[in-house]
Amino acid sequence: MKASNWAFDVLLVIAAGLFAVLIAQIFFFLPNAQMSAGGIAQKIFYFHFPSIFCGFFLSIFFCFAASAGYLATGADGANSLARGAGECAVAFGGVMLVSGTIWAKRAWGIWWTWDPQLTTALLTVLIYLAIVILRAFSADGAAERRFAAALGVLGGVNVPIIRYSVQKWGGNHPVVLRKGGAGLGDPAMLEALRVGFVAMALLCILFIWLRTEHHVLRSRLARIEEEAVSRGAAEA
Repeated sequence: MKASNWAFDVLLVIAAGLFAVLIAQIFFFLPNAQMSAGGIAQKIFYFHFPSIFCGFFLSIFFCFAASAGYLATGADGANSLARGAGECAVAFGGVMLVSGTIWAKRAWGIWWTWDPQLTTALLTVLIYLAIVILRAFSADGAAERRFAAALGVLGGVNVPIIRYSVQKWGGNHPVVLRKGGAGLGDPAMLEALRVGFVAMALLCILFIWLRTEHHVLRSRLARIEEEAVSRGAAEA
């Protein structure tokens, strides 16, 4: 078995173990938050918050870096990484939005509000969704790749806007860990959040690894098919 396969399996086992620990902490050891913070619905925070920073933002970082690398070098590997990371950004962005709306319904009484941070996050998810759709339904030529890579860079630039939108434009989105935030109120809550960060980061890396490998193999297969057609035409 290749060393990369061993590494993937080890990371998979560690991630599964951490998620098992996190779930046990959330449902058996952590106290419920106050009703103003969502009550029992606040427990989704330990998936929601890590899915933003260690899932959505981490996927965007990989997509941004790989997209910029492809624009600079035109390397197939950078294109495959950008494509796989973009797909993961959409997946973790979906987790972020769904888990956030579940909490909002409990804490605010509504599923969605056009809060500046929520709105900019939604727009960023839509940018990466557009990249995924573009790559899925268009040709895989150099022009299409470069346009998708440019969108990947644009989406990455939008991340600081999400991060600081509350400070610039206000809004209802709660501040928990940043300066002036309400905090978690119990050391066990912070410990569970740390576990959630590591578990979600490993899950994100595993997903990006799988999707990138998938696109690398597809690219190789397409190249082999093109060479076979060219040889067949030459022999004919």
